[in-house]
Amino acid sequence: MEGITVSKAEPSRPSAAEGPRDQPLLEETIGVCLERIARRYPDQLALVVRHQGVRWSYREYLREVDRLATGLLALGVEPGDRVGIWAPNCVEWCLTQFATARIGAIMVCINPAYRVHELEYALNKVQCRALVTAERFKSSEYLEMLYKLAPEMRDADAGSRVDCARLPHLEVVVRMGAEPSPGMFNFDGVCAMGGEDHYRELEAIAGRLSPDDPINIQFTSGTTGNPKGATLSHRNILNNGKVVGDGMLLTSADRLCIPVPLYHCFGMVMSNLACVTHGSAAVFPAEAFEPEATLAAVEAEACTALHGVPTMFIAELDCPNFGRYDLSSLRTGIMAGAPCPVEVMKQVIGRMHMSDILIAYGQTETSPVNHMTAVDDPLDKRVNTVGRAGPHLEVKLVGEDGAVVPRGERGEICTRGYSVMRYYWDDDARTRETIDAEGWLHSGDLGVMDDDGYVDIVGRIKDMIIRGGENIYPREIEEFLYTLPQVQDAQVFGIPDEKYGEQVCAWIHLKEGESLTEEEVLAHCRDRIAHFKVPAVLRFVDEFPMTVTGKIQKFRMREQMLDELSRHDNSA
Repeated sequence: MEGITVSKAEPSRPSAAEGPRDQPLLEETIGVCLERIARRYPDQLALVVRHQGVRWSYREYLREVDRLATGLLALGVEPGDRVGIWAPNCVEWCLTQFATARIGAIMVCINPAYRVHELEYALNKVQCRALVTAERFKSSEYLEMLYKLAPEMRDADAGSRVDCARLPHLEVVVRMGAEPSPGMFNFDGVCAMGGEDHYRELEAIAGRLSPDDPINIQFTSGTTGNPKGATLSHRNILNNGKVVGDGMLLTSADRLCIPVPLYHCFGMVMSNLACVTHGSAAVFPAEAFEPEATLAAVEAEACTALHGVPTMFIAELDCPNFGRYDLSSLRTGIMAGAPCPVEVMKQVIGRMHMSDILIAYGQTETSPVNHMTAVDDPLDKRVNTVGRAGPHLEVKLVGEDGAVVPRGERGEICTRGYSVMRYYWDDDARTRETIDAEGWLHSGDLGVMDDDGYVDIVGRIKDMIIRGGENIYPREIEEFLYTLPQVQDAQVFGIPDEKYGEQVCAWIHLKEGESLTEEEVLAHCRDRIAHFKVPAVLRFVDEFPMTVTGKIQKFRMREQMLDELSRHDNSA
């Protein structure tokens, strides 16, 4: 019509973003990087393992790594061979990580909590030729489990090779500790095996290795099916470690306290490789997470950075002796591995002096970080999101039809770039299910991207509860339950229901000395959240089932609830 201007609505921006590319990626192997850093910072503190009395400079660290590397060569381990490591955090784990990288062998991380059946699967799935193992960890007697799995070893001499029916590819077992064991070599003995020829061989191998060679296999846990072996290259994990260190502004003056397990990417990549790429010191408080040992290590070593999953930080803050420790040296660190309650993040910043703490997000298949906050991000972004796409990475959020969703809408987080794994070992079908033809890795995680590119994780596709046609995201209810001052932690998941298809179930862990009734929780929920989000089933618990990395296992909770409800129905 004449005289009337019709304005067109501005189209919604797509939920797609790219990380910065101003800093070039490292185009070298892990072994070459370690050697370069050791030459640049020979006398700088590199490694502290407090429970073993280890304190090495970078010169000493490289020397010890190469003693093990040449020892493995003397045993016949070659580039491309798979070498398993089955142990809690210890100096031998660190040496194995870098020694295998130096000779181009592929280190296979074995979960310290694995039992006989899981160990057999892992070793055979990737055809491990050698295994480095601790003697025991907590209630797990590793050597006894190995003898149960491979009884032929009992009849072999100590320091000899093995030939086992159930482990047909395994030839060499290296045990930690000084005791001789039938069918096994001792770690220190292997470190003494290398001769001049092996050192020359080590040097020659370095010239033949490529940054794109696979160097690590991480078994990813799932709720169904056998674990998948995510296969990662030097380029994948070395650069991811560097990016994480860059984000924390690490320098050779920094000391990072590492209570997270090495067998997972958080320990070996975001911690160990972050330190090595920056000439920083890696400090291990204990063989497994202990809140007080962690606080003591921070004080004694004047650590400037601390890593952990939210449950670890919660335990540290709740430590009865928390106030006795001087944590004023801290400034930064990473909280990752699980969604972080906003209140916990605020306490870590305030009470632990970690003003520059970052949130990181990703998965093993992305080596692992693909999103991270920055130290100069506004506080609300650092406590309410997982940050923006990491350097040299593309990220998009897609709907069920595969199309990119508009910003502000939920979509599955997909990543493409240097950090995406090579493949799942010997599993083309599952690789194709996860990485599409255009190279996008589909995470299975649901997120929302805001106008500035920050992403908020709202749940997993599999975690979504559908109650009477209503889509419910557990994370939203968990955050609401945290507003009760008595609640230390809350986990929400769906359970089957005849009427609605699914109902909301909540497990609540109260703070020490606090009390709360079911009716009080429900009264708090009513009129504050939609009726269909109010938990239909509520339980107060002392702990949650978790992996050794501190990740909550909701499928275990669901199984326990189904069993409990089934028994209740049968007795009615």
